[in-house]
Amino acid sequence: MNGYYNFSMIWYLSMILLIPAVIFCSWAQAKVKSNYNKYSKVMNKQGITGAQAARRMLDANGLQGIQVLDVRGQLTDNFNPQNNTVNLSSGVYDAPTVAALGIACHECGHAIQHAVGYSPLRIRTAIVPVTRIGTTLAIPVFLIGLLMSMPGLETAGVLLFSLAVIFQAVTLPVEFDASRRALIQLKELEIVTDDEEYEGTRKVLSAAALTYVGALLMQLLQLARLILLSRARR
Repeated sequence: MNGYYNFSMIWYLSMILLIPAVIFCSWAQAKVKSNYNKYSKVMNKQGITGAQAARRMLDANGLQGIQVLDVRGQLTDNFNPQNNTVNLSSGVYDAPTVAALGIACHECGHAIQHAVGYSPLRIRTAIVPVTRIGTTLAIPVFLIGLLMSMPGLETAGVLLFSLAVIFQAVTLPVEFDASRRALIQLKELEIVTDDEEYEGTRKVLSAAALTYVGALLMQLLQLARLILLSRARR
């Protein structure tokens, strides 16, 4: 009976372990929305839309073959390497705002990474299929092992979940590098010529980067929780 209560106590303690990550992720998401809402209302002085900025950055890097498309939704912007398109949400594609410039050029940063064979991006792309399988099976496999007292399944669940952690860890340099490329070219190509506009794009991209930091923190603490529960059960 003592073992049951001890395990229950560790279960609740392991839940508390996730609280810092939840708080950080909530703060990061709020910061993204705050910065986006603020700078999506600030018009850039040259009147350049997100689509025009993206086209200029792609052309300057010899990527004339990549299309810039308008897609539905808010903050649904992405680079699709399968069909070589930079997809910008409506609030970015047609908008001559400071936020639109930063977001559009960030996605072009991913296009450049793909074109030059940026190693972290190649690694992330390669592990996507395995990661999807791992994240789908990890928790069910772990819980079955936990409930049936099968250490092998518990370990398998932990290892499968580790794939999600690796994916998030590789995602960080990919996202930070895309923003770095965007900020450099915003100045070099004179897409922004004003210090305040440049600072606005930097704040938008920095806030977005925090969400990836939060995701990695959440995954790390979740992994620590699974390991803690597995050891407590044994």
